[in-house]
Amino acid sequence: MNPLPRHSVSVTAVAVDDDGRALIIQRRDNGRWEPPGGVLELDETIEAGAQREALEETGVKVELVGLTGIYKNMTLGVVALVFRARAVSGEPQTGPETQATMWASRDDVIALVPEVYAVRVLDALDSSPGTPRIRYHDGIQLLP
Repeated sequence: MNPLPRHSVSVTAVAVDDDGRALIIQRRDNGRWEPPGGVLELDETIEAGAQREALEETGVKVELVGLTGIYKNMTLGVVALVFRARAVSGEPQTGPETQATMWASRDDVIALVPEVYAVRVLDALDSSPGTPRIRYHDGIQLLP
């Protein structure tokens, strides 16, 4: 008998400042720019996980504004829940997983962030919280 396929759930909080810029990180392990996020722990709520990941990776405590997107990596079975957020305290800083942070404009996001992560940030900037986008990708590119 084959084991059931398993999915992993990741959470991301895209903090947006008063100038419409998004807080992004440069990962220490691969040098890629992306929004802060990671795997949801078994014993935490979705909201708490998104807030924890933002704090761990940026040093900024965030308040979630609303769900802006649901994204599935069709190759790996990872489902990502992305929230728009606002910073409530702390200054962006690096840490064990982060080699740089920046408040990125839309143009910065388009120039620096790989497509499957950039769309998450752009959706958070553009979407009305409560009307999330649903998108699929293969880990590299968006799928139709």
